[in-house]
Amino acid sequence: MSRSIRLLLGALLFGFTLSAQAAQFTVSQLMAALANNKHGAASFTEKKFISILDQPVESSGELLFIPPARLEKRTLKPKRETLVLDGDVLSIERRRQKHVLQLKDYPEVAGMIESMRATLAGDRKALERIYHLALQGDRERWTLVLIPRDAKVGGMVARIRMDGSQDEVRAVEILQADGDRSLMSIQKTALP
Repeated sequence: MSRSIRLLLGALLFGFTLSAQAAQFTVSQLMAALANNKHGAASFTEKKFISILDQPVESSGELLFIPPARLEKRTLKPKRETLVLDGDVLSIERRRQKHVLQLKDYPEVAGMIESMRATLAGDRKALERIYHLALQGDRERWTLVLIPRDAKVGGMVARIRMDGSQDEVRAVEILQADGDRSLMSIQKTALP
């Protein structure tokens, strides 16, 4: 094979490799896109599929994320409930009763909650401390799957799947270790 043909083939292969790499969407690119969000407000609908119930439990409300560490979930229907995660403190308010938990005292719960907050913040290091990450798709339609590394977290959650587009999480499915699951659909809204 002549030198010019080898150079031409090399250039073609090099160009093909570059275009294949450019088309591949990586966890680093996803985390960078998510980290660029300064804050976020969304409405949600959630269905919880619980083995002892014939029908899923449905709820809806609002989500608010203020990076890097504040996440609020305000359930409006069927009953009002507010969960506020601020740093390592989780406050739960329902029926005029308020409970405050230090996440360090509940590592398995902390791991599940951190999945959402760290993803929204684009904090790959925080996610990888707790989960194995697998990304499929491209910028326009991606799926991030989180599998717990820690046995305590794995005792509560078998898998978390997040679907999205560009820098938005659009759905979160949590499969619990006991087989129950929840599916939350998220629609971005303007900040209040």
